[in-house]
Amino acid sequence: MNASKFLAPLMLAAASVNAFSQSPVTLTVETHQNVAQINPGMYGLMTEEINHSYDGGLYAEMVRNRTLDKSWAGFEYWNLVELGTGRAEMDGSDDGPSKALPKSMKVVITSASAKNEAGIANGGWWGMDVRPSTTYTGSFYAKPEGITEAHVSLISDDTGATLAEAKVPLDGAAWKQYTYSLKTDAKVKAGKANHLIITFAQPGSIQLQLISLFPPTYRNRANGNREDLMKLMAAMSPHFLRLPGGNYLEGDTIKERFNWRETVGPLVDRPTHRSPWNYQSSDGMGLLEMLEWCEDLKIEPLLAVYGGYSLKGELVVGDDLKPFIQEDLDEIEYATGATSTKYGAMRARDGHPAPFHIQYIEIGNEDFFDKKPTYDERFSQIAAAIREKYPNQFKLIATTPVKKGDPDFVDDHFYKTPEEFFAMVHHYDNADRKGPKIFVGEWATRIGDTTPNFAGALGDAAWMTGMERNADLVQLASYAPLLTNVNPDGMQWSPNLIGYDASRSYGSPSYWVQVLFDSHLGDHVVKSAADHEEGLFFWSTTISTAEKTLHVKLVNASDRPQPVSLKIDGVRPGKAKVETLHAASRWATNTIDTPNAIVPTESTLAVSGDSLKLTLPGNTVQVIDVPVQ
Repeated sequence: MNASKFLAPLMLAAASVNAFSQSPVTLTVETHQNVAQINPGMYGLMTEEINHSYDGGLYAEMVRNRTLDKSWAGFEYWNLVELGTGRAEMDGSDDGPSKALPKSMKVVITSASAKNEAGIANGGWWGMDVRPSTTYTGSFYAKPEGITEAHVSLISDDTGATLAEAKVPLDGAAWKQYTYSLKTDAKVKAGKANHLIITFAQPGSIQLQLISLFPPTYRNRANGNREDLMKLMAAMSPHFLRLPGGNYLEGDTIKERFNWRETVGPLVDRPTHRSPWNYQSSDGMGLLEMLEWCEDLKIEPLLAVYGGYSLKGELVVGDDLKPFIQEDLDEIEYATGATSTKYGAMRARDGHPAPFHIQYIEIGNEDFFDKKPTYDERFSQIAAAIREKYPNQFKLIATTPVKKGDPDFVDDHFYKTPEEFFAMVHHYDNADRKGPKIFVGEWATRIGDTTPNFAGALGDAAWMTGMERNADLVQLASYAPLLTNVNPDGMQWSPNLIGYDASRSYGSPSYWVQVLFDSHLGDHVVKSAADHEEGLFFWSTTISTAEKTLHVKLVNASDRPQPVSLKIDGVRPGKAKVETLHAASRWATNTIDTPNAIVPTESTLAVSGDSLKLTLPGNTVQVIDVPVQ
């Protein structure tokens, strides 16, 4: 056999690769030269109600407009159901089950029988996810007149088949909460093309409010979160959650701020409020639920409190700020106080006696938009009150540089193109080390549709190498936004880290960058230098001291291969673990239909001496765990 005819194409291919490779880079790493200590809680999550992140997203409620808000168009997302000769009408009522929910839907059944029922239907958040052999739990408040039973069913959109059903006896003529459960059998086909109906088999009328349905939730928590989205977040190994969010904290107006008191306690006592992203928040994801979200992921809350400024320019200063400061102090007590305190006792009443551990409190959000400007005074006033009540207990974060109040951190926000982030990797190299530490509380490479494409992942990874190399200054960081419903009407901001619909979810390429960086963080930055820094090659080097592992993070944002020579002192012979995130093109991405098009792959690299040679393919993020002495 003539081997040359097989070898020639391989040699030609190798020659072509070499011809188009970039100039070699030598990266020298001194593993015994610590440059900076890394905050073990450096990377976390940023959250707010945007893109249906809570309602229609993480918060597992399946019913849309469960509080039956009525507009000029009627009860949005609710329809009449008239089976056979059954007939019904629906209208609003100024009677409700609580002060917070003083109105309701009144359904009048004009004609009905056992085989000719009538009632109402809800299609959920662009569908309702139904799976085989699964129990769904629900409830509603009702005030019936002449009706003694409700029939609740999950129905297939495509076939009209009943997938699960329950009969709910009704008693009395006063407002009362009723509960039910729906169990699917093993033959049910999983999917989101389903809806909920509540029908009645006898004439009469019934007022309804707070109609709810939940699937199984993460850790089986009542009023809890979607399992798939929580698992995606857990895989990121985050250390904190910045809550309740940015614009969502402020609201468009003072009245529409995140008023924490109205988000705790029984759901029927939560009045809901308009979010700054132009839809109504159910407030089912209230303050306690956010704190429990942290608990379920075993991470810390980073609590943001209202700072006296709202997005459309309303603000409060001086003595007018005092009641809002008290609101903030009460919120902190609710989260962290012992049960012997007023608001710690309220938290215990709400089902969580143990206080939550909080290290950081942020005052306001993006107060650089305040053109008066008044933030110096507002921050100083609120910070003084917090420190007086809680001396030396919290590190306080300002949302923009201030001349008063002595913040521990300043929150920087960056939304940039890939090229801008490539140019910014040295942004913090020569920054002042004498002032506050840095919290990069919102940042993202803005490219891609819905969720980032691989260009976004490259921009993110390059930027993160710069944050890591400056870990003595940049001690906290969180990508934003975190979540989006991928339906066309579900998103107000693009791109976002994690996408989902009613039944599926996926991590973007940028999501996988977060997973790689946080799971290989280390406890110290070690000294490193490249023999040239031209082109689109970026890196960081950190070490996990106890594990004796060096984490080398490499980014080749070019489309050409990058030869790299690693010179590392103190290498321990063995095998290095390599995790690689690669795409053929910057345009490549993951979607709801192709969720795993781009995911990390694992390999090993034999190490024996102090020099490792490799070629980093174009469009690649790579993490190499090297054993060291």
